[in-house]
Amino acid sequence: MGNQLVWNKRYDIGVEIIDKEHKKLFSILNKLFDFGQEEDKRQWVCQESVKYFKDHALQHFADEEAYMASIDYEGLEVHRRIHNNFREITMPALEKELEMTGYSENAVDHFLGVCAGWLIGHTTLEDHAIVTGKPIKQWEKLLPDEEQAVMGQSIVSQLHSMFRLESHLISNCYGGEKFGSGVYYRLIYTTKEKKRWEFLLVLEEQLIMNTIGSVIKTTTAAVNTMLMNAARYTARQLVEHIKVHFSELEKAEIKEEQLLSYEQFHKVFEKHSPQYSLLFDTGKGYFAYCMTTVDMVAIEDGVSIITENAMSAVEQYLAQNEAEKAAASGRKKVLIVDDSVFILKTIQDVLSADYEVATVSSGVAALRSIVLDRPDLILLDYEMPVCKGDQILEMIRSEEEYADISVIFLTSRVDKERIEKVFALKPSGYLSKTLSPEAVKKEVDHFFGRSANASKT
Repeated sequence: MGNQLVWNKRYDIGVEIIDKEHKKLFSILNKLFDFGQEEDKRQWVCQESVKYFKDHALQHFADEEAYMASIDYEGLEVHRRIHNNFREITMPALEKELEMTGYSENAVDHFLGVCAGWLIGHTTLEDHAIVTGKPIKQWEKLLPDEEQAVMGQSIVSQLHSMFRLESHLISNCYGGEKFGSGVYYRLIYTTKEKKRWEFLLVLEEQLIMNTIGSVIKTTTAAVNTMLMNAARYTARQLVEHIKVHFSELEKAEIKEEQLLSYEQFHKVFEKHSPQYSLLFDTGKGYFAYCMTTVDMVAIEDGVSIITENAMSAVEQYLAQNEAEKAAASGRKKVLIVDDSVFILKTIQDVLSADYEVATVSSGVAALRSIVLDRPDLILLDYEMPVCKGDQILEMIRSEEEYADISVIFLTSRVDKERIEKVFALKPSGYLSKTLSPEAVKKEVDHFFGRSANASKT
């Protein structure tokens, strides 16, 4: 993160009351950047400045929501939920860290980095959607905030009861991004009314090792069949406790139990918008909980588990996971960001033989994916809707931890004006979408070859 936030005209959305407050929030953060460097004044000055920033942010949210209501903006409720997430989850967690550390330099830097990144992202994504008339619809089916909060607390309580974990809800809008090596577990319940309920649980492997692995004596350094079966039944017990929140599930029966690859999990996640989609940091690894209700349609492929084949099914799943990890070991990670499913699949297919490839279809998903599983290279669509490629790159460059990630633009045209516009953001190059998939692969190979040679000199 640089020492100052520079206001850019692209942040203007054309609504005076909103633009004016955005500039004010930028200004307050810049003062905090300065105060954070003054050791003798840091605590009391930063304390007052943080309060000042918070008060302005909350007033801004109220003004912005009033404006959206005045124009009958259809994305108001989703937008309000994003405000609430920052106001009720993100800000309190940051304030607690500041207070516990006596406003240490690291805590102040963390506060500034999160708030600056959130402000830039929210301004260029959700706020611009107000005037474009194209609200972000990904979370339309999420249940009300009160229910999200109750569910989050219930899961935190269950994780503490089971494993004495001090878990923290870090997102109630988990987008299905990959984090580390994970186990993807799916439970499908059906009711007499033919309604289907799906629970998707994602457990980072280190979480299984640090919890169940610490209870069961084993010499293995990885998740084995015994640990996996214990994890399955632990996950089922967790879901059984959660079921009490839904009266419709009181007499529901398990129709199918599955273990999914990440690709299968992502396919299911993308197909069925979740009603709950929560991501937790347990202190021992990440844990995600997703729930949705769907029509009685065909169940996607996965490793299905029944009593008669449980051991062999789990062994098959673990062997598949190990094979995938072995194949990915030592590979460079490439993240492809494009709103075209065709482009994503075409480039993924040609790169996946030699690289570990992840794909996302929006700027928001790209930023989450970068945080959870840092890539070595990002292929970024320049003409993204809602948030352009250069805006996404600016957000990446604004975070010190990710500022050095190489980014190559995918674009339908390359011109002098475009190059000059993003020159200061240091993209690693441009690739034309008119290139054949094989030509794109050749350029990516050349990039990594060039990077490897540069690191040796």
